[in-house]
Amino acid sequence: MARFVHLAGRVSYQRAHALQRSLLAARIAGEAPDTVLLLEHDPVITVGRRQHAADNVLQPGDVPVVPVERGGDVTWHGPGQLVAYPIVKLVGERADLHRHLHALEDAVISLLAELGLDPRRDARNTGVWLPDASGDNHKVCSIGIACRKWVTWHGLALNVDPDLGGFGRIHPCGFDAAVMTRLADHLAPCPSLDDLVEPLAHHLARTLDVPLQRLEEVAGPEALVPG
Repeated sequence: MARFVHLAGRVSYQRAHALQRSLLAARIAGEAPDTVLLLEHDPVITVGRRQHAADNVLQPGDVPVVPVERGGDVTWHGPGQLVAYPIVKLVGERADLHRHLHALEDAVISLLAELGLDPRRDARNTGVWLPDASGDNHKVCSIGIACRKWVTWHGLALNVDPDLGGFGRIHPCGFDAAVMTRLADHLAPCPSLDDLVEPLAHHLARTLDVPLQRLEEVAGPEALVPG
């Protein structure tokens, strides 16, 4: 049975990253179950492993810039963005990284369709997209993963109602910042981030095929560190 955990309040990227590393090691060693973390970050820019990704950091200012293990380019995280980090072991038919990426997309697509929106994939770019009034697609959810010994980590970031100005500090995933959108620009009223935690958890449980018994809420990452 997978463990789904909502980390209440804003969590610094450094603390969440350390927790992911601990859970990853424990899952590889068979000392922890599949675990899906759901949380909101303080502002941070993360730089993936794509060649020259760091060149897409423009004006970080006082926002920390953190190189990370996931694939992909550069992105911004911050308040108003719902982040999910599945630390899950891919076994059997699930041992397919493309399938795992699609499962993350499928969870968000199902959630947004449930909200009455028209979410889409882009055949060339990972993530979930929403059309504007003219039909042009804008990115509402960024996805990037890492995998070690068939245990995944990192995950997805859904823009609920963040200040999109944060993306102006970078070229997100190599694009102009204007490509980014948020649910608040498509829904009135827009659900709160907290309102979407449990629905996203249920959709992830289904698409990742990791049963959800209950959604836990904890005050901080330290409560989850194995051992």
